[in-house]
Amino acid sequence: MLVMNIYDIDLRKYLQQNHSKLTWKERIQIITDITLALSRIHAENAIHRDLHSGNILYSQLNEIWYISDLGFCGPADKPLNSIYGNLPYIAPEVIIGREQTFKSDIYSIAMLMWEISSGQPPFSNYEHDYDLAMNIVNGIRPKIVPRTPLEYKNLMKQCWDADPSKRPDKNNNFEMENYTNSSKLFTSKLHQFDDLPKPRNATEAFHSNKSYNNFLIPNNIDDFDKLSSKKNSASSISSKFKDEDEAHNNPNLHSEEQDELELPEGRICF
Repeated sequence: MLVMNIYDIDLRKYLQQNHSKLTWKERIQIITDITLALSRIHAENAIHRDLHSGNILYSQLNEIWYISDLGFCGPADKPLNSIYGNLPYIAPEVIIGREQTFKSDIYSIAMLMWEISSGQPPFSNYEHDYDLAMNIVNGIRPKIVPRTPLEYKNLMKQCWDADPSKRPDKNNNFEMENYTNSSKLFTSKLHQFDDLPKPRNATEAFHSNKSYNNFLIPNNIDDFDKLSSKKNSASSISSKFKDEDEAHNNPNLHSEEQDELELPEGRICF
């Protein structure tokens, strides 16, 4: 017998409706749920291949977030022959034609972390075309929202590193256990981009044109060690966080340099 679970809302709609009311503790709990679900997929030696906020569903009954849309999920040793997904969430190495790996899913997690922190999908004001693909391959990432907790920010940057080997995983300190309705934001599709360079980390920031000057954090960041017991081992980001008003996303640049280089932007579940 196939049992169909009822889910209340996807992450994208949830953030559109509730982002301004979310505390950082609640945001961190969301990404913790997602990474726990992904770890269960990876534990089965499977890669999701199409993680984005339209595929993350909330069960009010269980008070937990799940990963859905496993249509392209499959064994890690059976790669797809084409690029498929929602472009802003696709890892740069996949864009240039390399095989998808567990680390490709981790890159998508970084984009979800940014979306949870900002309340909007990454690169939402840009067409999902060759130019955006080239920017991603060249290391352009969304601008980190001011007052993002330091450890959250550092983990996010590690997850979107151009070098997949530098991204964390469940064996490398990534143990979460231990404003638009445009259809392009929801649509995963086949992509083919030719003659793209090798992925690298950026020397520029690329971000939404949404203003964060009045961005407010509802609650102070004090102690996230008191996350609910069912996920209290989310040691990578749920320890103690510090607010930091840093507007750059490149560890090799000072914020003054970065300011000059910023570009304006625009179901079965686990």
